[in-house]
Amino acid sequence: MSINYFILKNHSNDELRRIASEAVTEWIFLQIDAGTIELLPEAEKRFLNIARDTKAVMLYADYYQLSNEGKTTVTTIEYQRGSLRDDFNFGALVVVNTEMLKAIVYESSEEYSFAAWYDLRLRLSERGNIFHIAEPLYAVKPLTAADAHSQHFAYIEKKNRTVQIDMEKACTAYLKRIGALLVGEPKSVDVGKGDFTYEASVVIPVRNRQKTIADAIGSVLEQKTSFRFNLLVVDNHSTDGTSDIIEAIAKQHNNVFHIVPQNEYLGIGGCWQLAITDSRCGRFAVQLDSDDIYESPNTLQSIVDEFYRQQCAMLIGSYTITDFDLKPIPPYLIDHAEWTDDNGRNNALRINGLGAPRAFFTPIIREIGFPNVSYGEDYAVGLRISRTWKIGRIYDSIYLCRRWANNSDAGINSDTLNRYNFYKDKIRTIELQSRIKH
Repeated sequence: MSINYFILKNHSNDELRRIASEAVTEWIFLQIDAGTIELLPEAEKRFLNIARDTKAVMLYADYYQLSNEGKTTVTTIEYQRGSLRDDFNFGALVVVNTEMLKAIVYESSEEYSFAAWYDLRLRLSERGNIFHIAEPLYAVKPLTAADAHSQHFAYIEKKNRTVQIDMEKACTAYLKRIGALLVGEPKSVDVGKGDFTYEASVVIPVRNRQKTIADAIGSVLEQKTSFRFNLLVVDNHSTDGTSDIIEAIAKQHNNVFHIVPQNEYLGIGGCWQLAITDSRCGRFAVQLDSDDIYESPNTLQSIVDEFYRQQCAMLIGSYTITDFDLKPIPPYLIDHAEWTDDNGRNNALRINGLGAPRAFFTPIIREIGFPNVSYGEDYAVGLRISRTWKIGRIYDSIYLCRRWANNSDAGINSDTLNRYNFYKDKIRTIELQSRIKH
């Protein structure tokens, strides 16, 4: 029952053509990640039986990851139609139907130096089912341990820009093939319409941030603007003294409002929803996380100015990564330069985030609403906005994003990461379905 085994040496079309020309068995093993792989007993038989039973075009499985500390079971997530991230974790080994592989490789007219594997699995998904076997079938010892911090920002690293252009090209071609490509200009917005008591509201959802909340609020109160603004702090039932800090500041400043939800079932998205539907919310609702601060007293003014200049429904700035003491740390500036006016809203389905700080024209974000989750809520509304309306950009750093031991991006375990990635893929699936032209 032995089947051909190939190691993907690079992600070019030439490499896939080499594999296709040498493949002679009905199915092939394709190792897509570096490392030493050991198949578990009967794993090949299990792969093939499931392949034939499901009639899948490609299969992947859970696996054991080996290290000096021992073995860890790695659970991969279900592949969805919206699993368009080019870094979707299939593990290190997949099984591919050889007939489908040859057909795609020989029929494809697109040439890629870095995205041929990504293009292949997108094309495979058009022809059949990509099936997840929810059991470990092999063990892998990676060559090096992945740096989680670098992985988190890999898609915006300047050194990877050439790769990202190739990936965007492949994703755009896929969207065009399935009828989901957005063409034409998104709608501009008359952001001056409507009456608001406040021109802008800074929104801070917070729970248990005693160490940082005063700094965040202080950076808002330092803002110098030509318009009236307020601060809506949605305190999600803090228990560590955060509430006392907010209340004390609110008593001293009549534009700071301490909002405590009536129930205890709100995620970050639910807190945002509470803020944007509050009668005191201004024309523009502007993000500030409770760990972070605005980079200068001019941040809020620059955001509002750009709303009027760009006439957009959502505006996204750029930020600098710092440690707790506000010292810049790698990768420093996060500006999402991959965004383009022509194709940004299509490429948004591939990348894993849209950037920060985020700000919204309140009437439109009220119309859309936030999902009540604590991860990906911003991405969900950003995708929905991009489908119809213009998203504006500020490429200069206007925001300082702290990385420290207790913030929400630090030390995410694999189960949590899987849940986050599955949710974002689900959001992409919903958005993709909405964009497909029937």
